[in-house]
Amino acid sequence: MSDLTTIARPYAKAAFDFAVEKGELAQWAEMLTFAAEVANDETIRDILDSGYAADKLTEIFISVCGEQLNEFGQNLIKVMAENGRLKALPDVCDEFLFLKNEHEKTIDAEVTSAVTLDDSQLAAISAKLEARLERKVKLNCSVDEALIAGVVIRAGDLVIDNSVRGKLARLSDTLQS
Repeated sequence: MSDLTTIARPYAKAAFDFAVEKGELAQWAEMLTFAAEVANDETIRDILDSGYAADKLTEIFISVCGEQLNEFGQNLIKVMAENGRLKALPDVCDEFLFLKNEHEKTIDAEVTSAVTLDDSQLAAISAKLEARLERKVKLNCSVDEALIAGVVIRAGDLVIDNSVRGKLARLSDTLQS
């Protein structure tokens, strides 16, 4: 997998630089996200493994994507197909989104709670994370009743486990050592 990340990095950087130059970061993020989903499809994966010529792969891939790709997005697909790199498209998307978030000083935070949080609780979490990370935070919330109570927050490398389940696990580890 790390090989695909290494392969993806220059494509993502080129797409990112082009998108910044044209002021189309959001459009490119949408295009690459869609194309990455297409590349992750099992049928498309089989086609990519089948050994078709680059021009045929390009034609198939662009026809599946339809109008989701603009002219420049289609050119990226063509170049990647010519170099046998279409399998790296999901990694290109991930790297592009990372560069976009760095550029915009934003970060996605996964918030898992035992119960559904209300707007004031979400606003408080968001404000504290923004102050701590010095970035604009986008919260992605989910509910996991197994936490018993509390929340677990994941933002990049940061993990804050303030759940009862996490506290019980830490207590158990302490008692066993």
